[in-house]
Amino acid sequence: MADLAFWECLYTPGHDAACLIRQGVEGWLLHGTAVFRHEAGPARVNYTVELDGAWRTIRGTVRGYLADRPVDHVIERQPGGWHLDGRRVEGLDHLVDLDYGFTPATNMQQLRRAALQPGHTLDLPAAWFDLGMTSLIELPQRYTCRDAATYHYESPAASYEAILEIAPNGFVRTYPHLWRMAP
Repeated sequence: MADLAFWECLYTPGHDAACLIRQGVEGWLLHGTAVFRHEAGPARVNYTVELDGAWRTIRGTVRGYLADRPVDHVIERQPGGWHLDGRRVEGLDHLVDLDYGFTPATNMQQLRRAALQPGHTLDLPAAWFDLGMTSLIELPQRYTCRDAATYHYESPAASYEAILEIAPNGFVRTYPHLWRMAP
């Protein structure tokens, strides 16, 4: 059984489709494709995030193209820290989530793991990667559960704050001004 999502991009022409499937009894695989107009030119990105049974990131891949450049990255969370394309990234050892800046799909695993109850707030910083970046960075994020289907979300480093609506399958349904799940 798979959980599926399809979004329309609100800030530029584009779409994203994601699928979450159980991988054996030990984890999950999130994979998808985002196609959109980036400031550098057309982008088509296939992405994956491998998750353990507790919704913690193990590994991710980002492959495709951005304008006329190929994109091909492997991101791993190992016992010794995070690695991008085989190189260790210092200062991120405490992070357990991988968040891609080009898709709304990668908020799902944080929310499933946290399982916040209404009225509770939790800081869930993530290792963040976006197209055109040459390293991972820490992205501070704060989630406050309002009810089963809405969260107040803050990302001060990205200067973004909004009420996220969550679909029954756990994916973000509405990411105001950025993404909206298509019916």
